[in-house]
Amino acid sequence: MTEATDLAERAGDRDPRIGLRAVSALRKLVEQLESVQVRSARNQGWSWQEIAAELGVSRQAVHKKHGRH
Repeated sequence: MTEATDLAERAGDRDPRIGLRAVSALRKLVEQLESVQVRSARNQGWSWQEIAAELGVSRQAVHKKHGRH
């Protein structure tokens, strides 16, 4: 997780250009990680409701976002 650590560090940079780029990259990384974990959960038989509960969102929201994959 060196990339994530580096990005988190840069997100706190005093230069807004560096900080904002790091925030954007972190957002993309989190989206990728979420997709991987949702696929893993579905492959292990988890329901959309169980996944939603762990993510703190509604079943409809998680299904809309990841259901088409």
